[in-house]
Amino acid sequence: MAMNWQALLSEAKGLIDAERGRWQALSKDIWEHPELAYEERYACKRQVDELRSLGFDPETPTAGVETAFRADVGSSNPAFAIASEYDALEGIGHGCGHNLICTAALAAFHAAVKLQDKYGLKGRLALLGTPAEESGGGKVVMLEHGCLDGIDAAMMVHPSWRTTPDTGSTAVRRFDVTFHGKAAHAAGSPELGLNALDAMLLLFTAINAWRQQLPEFTRVHGVILEGGVRPNIIPDRSRARFYLRSAQEDWAEKMEARFWDIIRGAELMTGCTAEVQPYHRPYMSRKPNAIMNSAYVESMKALGANPVLPPRPGRGSSDFGNFSQVVPGIHPYFAVGDHEIPGHSLEMAEASASDYALDSALRAAAAMAVIAVRYLGDDDFRNQINEDFRK
Repeated sequence: MAMNWQALLSEAKGLIDAERGRWQALSKDIWEHPELAYEERYACKRQVDELRSLGFDPETPTAGVETAFRADVGSSNPAFAIASEYDALEGIGHGCGHNLICTAALAAFHAAVKLQDKYGLKGRLALLGTPAEESGGGKVVMLEHGCLDGIDAAMMVHPSWRTTPDTGSTAVRRFDVTFHGKAAHAAGSPELGLNALDAMLLLFTAINAWRQQLPEFTRVHGVILEGGVRPNIIPDRSRARFYLRSAQEDWAEKMEARFWDIIRGAELMTGCTAEVQPYHRPYMSRKPNAIMNSAYVESMKALGANPVLPPRPGRGSSDFGNFSQVVPGIHPYFAVGDHEIPGHSLEMAEASASDYALDSALRAAAAMAVIAVRYLGDDDFRNQINEDFRK
């Protein structure tokens, strides 16, 4: 059936605002207890307890992860999932505002369930507590354990310095490269050594040249973690960490193949040997759903926000990319302030505890709740979303 999304939006916002004190306390509590990837025991328990106090029966642990949880309401199709994130950053705390993400997720889920019940809608709503987004790949692990089995679409919202639709994100593949050489006295017997630092510097030089032939939607960056001990000792070991990013999956494959060729070249030029280890799990590029994006922008406008379309696609990476390659999904943004604030910063952490940010997160929660409810109850809306994904 066709659904009046404006009326639903007003209802959803009213349901969320009626519990504003609850959501404010949740956001503040998570913000005050930052935990790193896979260590979010407090944040997981806090959300599970909140869900139980609202009458839900969440499962934890779930999908192979100790600090993951899920709650499901309904048992038939279609099924829509809302994702919660809650890990923090080392030394910064919630400099990515994940305290707001989990708050918006619970608020949206609660409101959507109320609306589903009021209008007698078939289908299933799921809330997925997905830890370790910050390089840990929590959603990747949960996918491997079937967390989206039977789910037809998924969504989450993320803080930013502005409100925008989901413009995508890059796939990322991360590697630690260690060159092994042979130590020798740099002045007395240099001919006996094999310089592992030279091999690393050649790798960086080749990557810098390679960038000239890479498309704009790609990125390569790295840092040297070890480079030697003393200037008069030829380094027998050097180590660096690299991120390879691409907004297109086929280019991610090409980039990794070229990266390995460059490493082999550095080995040949120096006589050193390379050891390459993946660093964390790879993330796929995000595949934003145009229909869901439009619904989010319309809803945020109706709620008084000022959504903007960024001049270029996003260049960060997120494990929600893996979700969006399996089912239709979006990962749009809401503003935490009225001026530009860099992500992963102390300023962003401070903004994520503000009333401005909470108000914005609850608007985004209402928009998300309505998209979920429309997916269950509006056949045309659901079919358009599914068709856009198939394209």
